Amino acid sequence: MPRKPTTERPEDGPEPPAPFWSGVITFGLVSVPVSLFPATRSGTVRLRMVDEDGALLRRRYFREGETAPLEADDVVRGYEVEPDRFVLVEDEELESLEPAKSREIDLRRFVPLKAIDPVLFENGYFLVPDGGSTKAYRLLARTMTLEKRAGIATFVMRGREYLCALIAEAGILRLEALRFPDEVRTPAAVGLPARMPAPPARVAEMARTIRALKAGSFDAAPLEDQLADRIVKLAEKKLKAGVDVVEADDAEEEADESAPDVIDLLQVLKDRLEGRSRRSSSPPAAAGHKSRAGSKPASDLAGRTRGELYQLAQELELPGRSGMTRPELLKAIRAAGR
Repeated sequence: MPRKPTTERPEDGPEPPAPFWSGVITFGLVSVPVSLFPATRSGTVRLRMVDEDGALLRRRYFREGETAPLEADDVVRGYEVEPDRFVLVEDEELESLEPAKSREIDLRRFVPLKAIDPVLFENGYFLVPDGGSTKAYRLLARTMTLEKRAGIATFVMRGREYLCALIAEAGILRLEALRFPDEVRTPAAVGLPARMPAPPARVAEMARTIRALKAGSFDAAPLEDQLADRIVKLAEKKLKAGVDVVEADDAEEEADESAPDVIDLLQVLKDRLEGRSRRSSSPPAAAGHKSRAGSKPASDLAGRTRGELYQLAQELELPGRSGMTRPELLKAIRAAGR
C-alpha cells in the first residue's frame, strides 16, 4: 500500500482534468483568457471512517434527544440572531443573494507585492493560459515581475465573490484568494500589544544564531510529512501481518472533491505556453460559456463530482439539494428523469 506520488507528469498518467473554473482576466482594454487549477491539495494519506467490519460510515443529522436520522428535506439552515433563536434561510433564498455569475477576473489595481500581508492569503491557484495565443498572458506576467507588483481583483466562483491577488513568478501567473479584513484577528484579539517593547540587550547574540542557520533560499522539498509516512508504515506492517484488515462491502462511494486529480500542473502550463494542449485544440469561450457540469452529456451522471451534480440539481430546482450527499443527488436527479 505505497503512498501516492505527489506529482505525476501528464504523459505518464491519465489525461489532465478539465479546470474547475475558466474565464478572462480583464483590465482596461486587455483580456487574458485563463483556466484555474488548485495550486495545493490535501495530504496524500487519507483515513476513512469505517466500523469494525469495514463498512463505510456516513454523517447523519439528528434532532437533539432523538435517534431517528433526519431526511435531507428536513434539514434547513438557520441564522442565530440570539442564543437558541434562529431565522430560517431557504436554499432558494441563499441562491437569490448570490452575486451575478461572471467569467471575469476583474483587476482593480496593482500594488507592491510586499504591501500584502501574508496572513491574508487563503488558497492558491495556478492560472493557465487558454485560447490559441499566450502572448497577453506572458506579457502580463513579465510586466508584473519587472514592476514588482501584484494585481488586486475580484471574481465569482461557485456562487461567491472572492477577493484575490494575482502574483507573477518565473513567467507564471498565480491567483491567491484573500481573506476579507473582518476574517483576520488583530494582535490585541490574542492578547498582544500593538507593538512589543524593545528587546533585551542580547540582539547581537541572537543575530549570530540566525546567521548560523540562514539559507540562501527556502526549499520545501526536504520537509516531509513524517506523520503521514508513519501512518503508511504502520498500515503496511499490519497488512503484512494480517492484523485489523477488513473489507468494505461494494457500495458507491462519495467522490472526494477535496483531493483533485494528481497532475503536474506546471507541466500543463508549460505545454500551454509552448502551444501544446492535451485537451481539444478548439479554444474555449472566454466568457459566458457553460460550466463543467453543463458540458457533459446528461447521461454521464455517474462520473460527475458532487459539485457538478449539485449544479444540475439547482437547474432542476430539486428541494433539499444542499444537504444531499453525492449518491443522494445522483438518485434524485435520476428520479427527475435525467
